[in-house]
Amino acid sequence: MKKKIIVIFFYFFFIESSWATLNEKIIFNLEKINNLTFNFKQTINNKNETGNCVIKYPKKIFCSYANLNEKIMVSNGKYLVIKNKNINQYYIYPLEKTPLVLILNKKYLINKIKNLKSKIIDEKYINFKIIDNKYEIDIFFDKKSLNLIGWQTEDIYQNLVITFISNVKLNQNLDDDVFKLPKKN
Repeated sequence: MKKKIIVIFFYFFFIESSWATLNEKIIFNLEKINNLTFNFKQTINNKNETGNCVIKYPKKIFCSYANLNEKIMVSNGKYLVIKNKNINQYYIYPLEKTPLVLILNKKYLINKIKNLKSKIIDEKYINFKIIDNKYEIDIFFDKKSLNLIGWQTEDIYQNLVITFISNVKLNQNLDDDVFKLPKKN
């Protein structure tokens, strides 16, 4: 009986330690990142869009969509603008009213990851489910590189939004002007 208890104890001890170690490695990796540039594929209600983005911590993003409307999405840290140049659409939201406020806040992510259990998916991905007052976000990291590879959440219209990122480059030289909000035409 004692052997069984000892085996069970060591099993859970090592499992819990491996989770903690994985979380610590992801946190260590995140702490070194000031910005990310990447390509993305975004699915909203079975509609796919692609493009490229730059995230600069804290809370700044610029995305250019590869579509006919020349859609861009920009956050200066306070507001989020979505602009479709070719059809003259312009939407502005307080960043705090979107789930991106959490994804774009590296300190927030690090604090959450410290206290969450990760879930391994297909032996390739590490998933964290973050539940915050208004938002539920699944964040995914690559198991080998420990880099962010995507997220899943709901937009302000309660549509499921899945974003997969690829060709990630870290800590590139950036022109901060890219994060200036575009003007409404």
